[in-house]
Amino acid sequence: MSEAQTFWDHLDVLRATLIRMAVAVVLFGIAAFALKEQLFSIVLAPRSSDFITYRLLGADAFQLHLMNTGLTEQFMIHVRTALYAGLLLASPYILYELFRFVSPALYANEQRYAVWIVGAAYIMFLVGTLANYFVVFPLTVRFLGTYQVSPDVANMLTLQSYVDTLLSMSLVMGVVFELPVVCALLGRMGLLTDGLMSTYRRHALVAILIVAAIITPTTDVFTLFVVALPIYLLYEVSIGIVRITKRH
Repeated sequence: MSEAQTFWDHLDVLRATLIRMAVAVVLFGIAAFALKEQLFSIVLAPRSSDFITYRLLGADAFQLHLMNTGLTEQFMIHVRTALYAGLLLASPYILYELFRFVSPALYANEQRYAVWIVGAAYIMFLVGTLANYFVVFPLTVRFLGTYQVSPDVANMLTLQSYVDTLLSMSLVMGVVFELPVVCALLGRMGLLTDGLMSTYRRHALVAILIVAAIITPTTDVFTLFVVALPIYLLYEVSIGIVRITKRH
């Protein structure tokens, strides 16, 4: 039987784990940085009517022209976007390292349940990111980027505004899509029931609108509705998940 580790031993293990995670993010980020054309062909795709979402919706032809206003902005945006891509690409390894760190403290049945929770949370984060990229962000860009109070007033969109909105909304939607996982966990612990969620559905709708207004990077009603709708649908899905969790 191995000796019990001291606090400092655990701290050393944690430090080594964090270093490996950081190295993985940096390596994937460097790879994404080197593949600049491929990276930004994905990032900039929603600004044109050739994007798959617009084709499926039959949107009119349009092309948003982005501009740069700062000397270092394009380079810094390239670095920031590459690091975000590196974080996404390295996330399976990051989750593996975190699980390997905490698993010795868990029983076998707790390890299986932890794998289920972590796996579900990871999948839902990816689903939220993809939902933003293919639905929420394109609709927002299409509406706000082409909206004009007069034909005499042209839209001058900056690259920084475009990329910052995309990255922030991707992160926010990824976190928001964790709602079913959180509700399932609370239902499993007996802290939440489907009856309670159904009873306070109207209150939840008001709360969702408030949260959507806070996390929405713009202040228009259209974007608020586009962000609030998937959150409300997730709430309805969460009711069903909590109901199933209670039965089992």
